[in-house]
Amino acid sequence: MSTVVAFHAHPDDEVLLTGGTLARAAAEGHRVVVVVATDHMGAAGASSTRIGELRSSAAVLGVHRVEHLGYAGSGHGPVLLPDPPGRQRFVRAATEEAAGRLAEILRAERADLLLSYDPCGGYGHRDHVKVHEVGKRAAELAGVATVLEATMPRDVVVRLVRAVRALRIPFRFDADALQAAYSASSAITHRVDVRRFARQKQAALAAHRSEVTGGGRIAPLLRVLVRLPPRVFGALLGREWFVDPTRPPAARRATDIFQR
Repeated sequence: MSTVVAFHAHPDDEVLLTGGTLARAAAEGHRVVVVVATDHMGAAGASSTRIGELRSSAAVLGVHRVEHLGYAGSGHGPVLLPDPPGRQRFVRAATEEAAGRLAEILRAERADLLLSYDPCGGYGHRDHVKVHEVGKRAAELAGVATVLEATMPRDVVVRLVRAVRALRIPFRFDADALQAAYSASSAITHRVDVRRFARQKQAALAAHRSEVTGGGRIAPLLRVLVRLPPRVFGALLGREWFVDPTRPPAARRATDIFQR
């Protein structure tokens, strides 16, 4: 059996990008570890809430260990707020320092596989881009041979956005930015079917109550997702995608993160 470490920017990212894959790996007997770079924007009460929700989500997915690197979220938008008292926003962290923190966990776990993000950071969030940079360097420091970058094919993203529009779900997005977000379909090396784990993925998402019920920009979308019939949820979010940056895309994509 293998040990998988999934490195994410914020609590709830572990569900949206890799929740089904983590649940599948755990169900197959692999050790699964989730590491988040940040907890929240820096407010103490909100931070502890988000980490508590992350642990609840991880328990639903079958995750064995959850760690937080200690950084505060950097927010999304043109203005980067000052660091909160005694904390540093992730995007301001020295890559080598943050990678060292993650590498310690990778070594302790004897990780066989690191799940990180693509160079775009998915939709371009500054913390997601930083995850890519830190994850890549941490794998080098810890000697983890295999890194898979969690992503989505751009054409799938466009279809999902159209579905959201058709359902009249309030959701702000930049249509032009989507053209350069995530990864080209031709770059995808792994396409994992996780529909069998749709109920777990949906329940794990619902565990992030403060995000689902809050006033964030994606909260209306999350509220709809957690209320969908599991079969519909699985149809929308029942596949997860990864890129292995060390090899060209094969004509036949891998269907399991442990396939090379």
